Parts: sequence; C-alpha cells; structure tokens
Amino acid sequence: MVWDTGPWQAGSAVRKLVAMTEVDPRKRWLTLAAMCFALFMIMLDNTVVNVALPAIQRDLNPSPANLEWTVNAYVLTFAALILLGGALGDRFGRKRCFLFGLILFTFASEACALATTDTQLIAARAVQGAGAAFMSPLSLSIITVAFPRRQLPTAIGIWAGVSALGLAIGPLVGGFLVEHQGWSAVFWINVPIGALASSVAWIAVDESRDPGARSLDPVGTALVTAGLFALTYGVVSTNSHSWTSHSTVLWLGAAGLLLDAFVAWEAWTPNPMLPLSFFRERAFAASAAVMSLVGLSLFGSIYFITLFLQNVQGDSAIEAGVRTLPTTLTIVALGPFAGRVGLLVGPRLQLGAGMLSIAAALFGLSRVGIDTGYAVLAPFFVLLGIGVAFTLPGATSAALGAVDHARAGIASGVVNATRQVGGALGIAIMGSVGATLTASRFHEQVAGAGQLDPLVVGGRASLITDPRLHHAALDSFVHGVRGAMLTASLLALAGAGIALVGLAGARRSAPQGAHAAVEV
Repeated sequence: MVWDTGPWQAGSAVRKLVAMTEVDPRKRWLTLAAMCFALFMIMLDNTVVNVALPAIQRDLNPSPANLEWTVNAYVLTFAALILLGGALGDRFGRKRCFLFGLILFTFASEACALATTDTQLIAARAVQGAGAAFMSPLSLSIITVAFPRRQLPTAIGIWAGVSALGLAIGPLVGGFLVEHQGWSAVFWINVPIGALASSVAWIAVDESRDPGARSLDPVGTALVTAGLFALTYGVVSTNSHSWTSHSTVLWLGAAGLLLDAFVAWEAWTPNPMLPLSFFRERAFAASAAVMSLVGLSLFGSIYFITLFLQNVQGDSAIEAGVRTLPTTLTIVALGPFAGRVGLLVGPRLQLGAGMLSIAAALFGLSRVGIDTGYAVLAPFFVLLGIGVAFTLPGATSAALGAVDHARAGIASGVVNATRQVGGALGIAIMGSVGATLTASRFHEQVAGAGQLDPLVVGGRASLITDPRLHHAALDSFVHGVRGAMLTASLLALAGAGIALVGLAGARRSAPQGAHAAVEV
C-alpha cells in the first residue's frame, strides 16, 4: 500500500492556458474519463503490489534486498523523472507525452506480469515508474486546459475522487487477485484499463502546450537520477554488507558526489529542473522536509506491515488487504476536510499534529508481537490514516502558499518528488534497520545457522521446518519489524518538530485554482 499524492504539475498552464481554445463540451468529459482511467491505474497499482509482495517472495524467491527493489524501482524512477515528465509535456505536447507515458506504463505492466525472475520484475517496475512520471503530472494539466474555469472545480473533484477510490479498493482488489489468480494478476489488470484509457485519450484529448515552457535540464536529470540510485542502492546493500564495507562506502560516496554535483549544476544553470530559490523560503523548505519524512516513515512501515500480516500472522492476501483498510478509508474520509482544517488552525499546527499522529501510530505498531491481535493493531491503523490525511495535503498547501502562484506547478512537482524520494529511501532505510536487527537477534539465539539468513530476514519462517529454528526465525523477524517501526516513528517525530519550528508564522492560505485540489 503505497500512497501517491500525485505531482499535478500543471506547469505554467494555470496562468497561460495556451490561448484557451474552447473545447467541445462532449469531449471535455471524455477527456476527464481518460485522465481518471490513467490515474486510477496508477493508484491501484501502488496499493495492490504491496499486498502481492509475499506471493512474489514465494514464487520468484528474491533476496530481501531485491524484494525491496520491486517497490523501490518504481518509486525511484517516478521521483527522479516526475519533473522531466511535466516539462516535456509542456514543451512538446501534453497529449503526446501523456499517451507515451500511458502506453509505456501499460506495456511495462505486461512485462511485470510475464516476469519469471526477480531481476526481470525489478526492471519492468522501473519502466512502470517512468511511465507514471509522464502520466501523473500531465493529467491535471490536460484537465485544466480542457475545462472552463466554472467547471474546473467539479472536474478536479472527480479526478481526485477517482484517486481516492483507487487507493481505497486497491488492497481488496489486490488481495482477491493474488488469492484467486496469482501475483501476476495485479499487473495484468492494468493492460485492459491502459488500452481503454489510451483509446479514449487518443480520440477525446486535444493537444496543448505551454508557449512559455522552459528549456529542459538533461544534465540535472541525469545527475539526480544517478545520485538517488546510488544512495538507495548503497543503503539497500547493507542487507548483505555492513555499513562500513567497501561496497557500501563506495556507493554512498558516489551518491554524495553525484548529488553535490546536481546541486552545483542547478545553482549554475539558467534553467534548472529544481529551482533552489524555492528552498530559501522557510515555509517551502520546511514543508518539503516534512513531505520527505512522511515518505521515509510511511513507505517503509507499510512495507513491513504487509510482510508481518501475511508472513508472521498467517493472513491471506485478501485478509491482509481488508485489515489495512482502516488506514486507506480514513485517508479517503478525512482528505476532503484537510483544506478547511488548514484554514482554521494554520499549516504549522496542522502538519505538527499530523506528524505527531503518524509518530504515535508507528510507535504503537513498534510494540507488536507474534500473537498481537487485530483489535490491538486496528486503532493504530486508523491513527496512521488520520495523520496522513492531514499531513500530505497540508504540506502541499503550505509549500505552494510560500511561492509565487506563477510557479505553483513546478513547486508542486518538487514537493511531490521529495515525498517520492523519501519513500524510496524509507523502504531502503527501514529494510536495512529491520534486516540488521533480525539477523543479529537470530544469531544470538541460534549459532551456526547463517545460511538461513535470507529466509529469516525476509520473514519466511514458514519454510523452516525445525520447530526451534522456526520460532527463533519468527521472533527475530518481529524484533526487526519493531526496530524498523520505532525508527519510522522517530523520523515522523522529527517531522513534527520541523513543522512546528519551520512553519511558525506561515500564512493560513490555500493554493488557488487547480492546485487547491488534493489528491490523496
């Protein structure tokens, strides 16, 4: 269950609507339908894949690190290319680039379903993320151009509602598909949806561009993509190497050099993909930091919740999907009220309280045991949903309120990219913490059984037949889960502190126009 708030990088289309040629009213709603189909596919894919992770474990037998990469490959390419996707659409045609992303995502989904090795699946997931990086930012841009101002709030409300629907039913659909058709079905479902969305978009969507679109930044894109990959790979590699090993130090050192070069390039080039001037505004910098910490704490914790419910407590895929519904349904129910809350109490209190709620929920989940009942877990799932429902839209609104409205499109893309980057790093960091603690605990209880580490670290104790080793493996994995959850809780607590300090004096304002919508 990976949450995607969507970048909605409308670019400068909010102010320059490409002469705003009148769109045939009949085509407007078909255009909206095509955008909703595509968004639904992205949201559904994010949530159903997490439910399928244990089934992928059993079938493809990936290492713990490679299992993380089935999620990270998608999130990382999405984050690294999201700004580029919006910029290419503004410059070369939004319809053209949207269709490219949609077709790429659809064929990558088919490749995921046909994968017979974990390496093939990871590669296809990376391509999926690239396709989503084109689709997600351009869907709102296309809607903004297609609808007149008086109908735009209704269209955006429907668009955001479809996002929430995909988020809510994803765990149920994923659980049903995995249980009755196998894990590949969670990818096959994208193929007919993608084909339908492509057909409707080809017929209904009119081409549009931003005449004032900025030049592209291929050097910046290459540097940040390589730097984020090296950083994530270096952290994930600690599952099998120590933090001080030559391999880990080499990857992390390379990441530092590449990301430093990226910052230096963005400061020098006249057309940066990441305007560093945004971060001189304290409210924007604080909101972006909070957003990244949401990703860090949330994505990794959800990864472990899925494995805990199925691999430790023995839930089926559909049972695990049902049990995580309190989080998604709470987000869907409370998301529409987030803007009103921000106007009443201000972004500082909204984000501070939201991050405290997330921290409290994750701390509660850090106390789980092998036999912890669902009645104990459910309230923390609800509390987690409350925190997410108010934090994500609140951080976006606060960030956009801190910059010139003419640059709201690129600002929203930057904020969303920080969340995606945080998510990738969160899975890597939580996975590293969990793996280290799990292996250490297992070695304390059982000597000379290091060959079982991949099974133990992956939570696959069911494959260990010796009763003593089986119980030690379960106990060790739960110990790792608790440590990962506690780490996530501390990161969320740090986010609350940043919000309370960094947003002091921030205005109680809501973004205007299209950006007032919140996709949860």
